[in-house]
Amino acid sequence: MKTNKALVLLNMGGARSKDELKTFLTNMFNDRNILTIKCGFFRGLVASMIVKSRLNSAWKNYEEIGSETPLHKLTEKLVDKLNTNLKGYKTYQVMRYTPPFASDVIKQMEEDGIDDITILPLYPQYSTTTTKSSLEDFELYSDDKFTTKIIKTFYKNEKFNNCIVDEIMSQTDTPQEYNLIFSAHGLPQKIVDAGDPYEKQMNEHVEILSNMLKKKGINFNSISLAYQSKVGPLKWLEPSLDDALLDFKDKNVIIYPLAFIVDNSETDFELNLEYREIAEEIGVGDYKVCKCVNDSDLFIEAIKDIIK
Repeated sequence: MKTNKALVLLNMGGARSKDELKTFLTNMFNDRNILTIKCGFFRGLVASMIVKSRLNSAWKNYEEIGSETPLHKLTEKLVDKLNTNLKGYKTYQVMRYTPPFASDVIKQMEEDGIDDITILPLYPQYSTTTTKSSLEDFELYSDDKFTTKIIKTFYKNEKFNNCIVDEIMSQTDTPQEYNLIFSAHGLPQKIVDAGDPYEKQMNEHVEILSNMLKKKGINFNSISLAYQSKVGPLKWLEPSLDDALLDFKDKNVIIYPLAFIVDNSETDFELNLEYREIAEEIGVGDYKVCKCVNDSDLFIEAIKDIIK
């Protein structure tokens, strides 16, 4: 059925080849929300140096997970499901650092007769480095072409949180024998100190989920929050996941990737491979990593509730 309404999903993107990884890194480190150097010329110089130094090692990580991120194929499945199940909307995806880019998708929406859009950044919690960056990029090209509604956060949505609880409980029938760690992508402390609400919202999200689990009679040995993916010499949010794992020698842990909606290199490589090795070196017992909500039927229903 033809419609003038669209749901636009925003995310960061990821690499499907080494060339695309270079594109991803180049665009990311030229983003003023990521590399907060005010002068564009100097930001570009620093970005170029970072890309040159990190490209080969980053690609080796991608080779460990099949030489491509799972994010794109999973997002395509999510879009297809929404186009089947979300009545009255046509769903599009826009990535920040790799195709499909905002400029191209906006042209397609215009050709499709879209004039009323709901934008859903696939970041449950708001951060200048994710939500703000993706929205600025989209708005740069949309130029008031559409009537627009923006969903800036959805970490408090009950149906969404039920998706998370269901995935966590699919990992064990004996939660009391496990320690639940919510792992979130880290941020430099200076970005939070400058007013980014990410850490506050992440703590709120963990509290919401902890209360939901408690009300359902699901009692883990412990529930905690840690941060992954630190790079560079700056101070980042703490505790880091590798430090947090030190507390669980001879104990079982379940990791839930709380900052992500769709599985990607940070979940498939970092959590499933890199941090698993760290856990084994420490002597952690059973180490399990949850899937993101991805294109699950429950998440489709949650999206309907989030945008209504």
